[in-house]
Amino acid sequence: MSALPTLFVSHGSPLLAVDPGRTGPLLTALGRAVPRPREILVISPHWSTPAPRVGSLAQQRTIHDFGGFPRELYELEYPAPGAPALAERTVQRLRDAGLPALTDDQWGLDHGAWVPLSYLYPVADIPVTQLSLQRQMRPEYQYRLGQTLAPLAREGVLIVASGSFTHNLHEVFRAPTEDRAEAPYLAEFVEWFTQRLGTMDLDALFDYRARAPHAERAHPTDEHLLPIFVAMGAADNALHQTHFDTGATYGALRMDAFAFGNAAPSLAEVNALAQ
Repeated sequence: MSALPTLFVSHGSPLLAVDPGRTGPLLTALGRAVPRPREILVISPHWSTPAPRVGSLAQQRTIHDFGGFPRELYELEYPAPGAPALAERTVQRLRDAGLPALTDDQWGLDHGAWVPLSYLYPVADIPVTQLSLQRQMRPEYQYRLGQTLAPLAREGVLIVASGSFTHNLHEVFRAPTEDRAEAPYLAEFVEWFTQRLGTMDLDALFDYRARAPHAERAHPTDEHLLPIFVAMGAADNALHQTHFDTGATYGALRMDAFAFGNAAPSLAEVNALAQ
């Protein structure tokens, strides 16, 4: 079969789960525009391990890995079936590439996974499992890991990389107002990054922390951007890409999403489904 596109989605604050803003409708439309996957493999910055681990639960567990939020957030569940067979296939691919990957029967879906999935596939009826992030590793490693996973997309697996296109929580906490004006420096970072994504200038993208304007302010630590490199590497043609701009929340969290690959839906297709 043709390869499914790969996705990078920004999950922002856990409050996205109850306050969709512009991002929720976009993700729902994106889920409708993408061919229905047989299984989903999601990677989130909120599960980080020294070496890759892949969840093997037969029934997913919703992890509320946050504190100090309204009670309703802790009552939400995403009761999707697990994907233990996919976990085994993923681990084998990673081992074949020389990575010491293991399955994990404890982890479920953290909020970086289940919050965007609740918009992409709200019925929660597609088997899903989560792959851990190696946050200590550079973008080149994430890209190569994605390349290792690329054959899964031809098996009907949707690879969803979740993070945040910019992620400065220090600025969010200083003035935690959701509709606060977007910090001006974000536009320069976003323009630089999207331009180089458009040409797949890997040398520049891998070295973005040294080359991109305001990179260390946009990402004081880069675990929320690293998943985009997995999505890029896993795509059958990352030059064919669609950028979905839903602005920023709390002034500092850019909520952009991207679809990579020959089957990536166009902006027009997704916007039509979002009406």
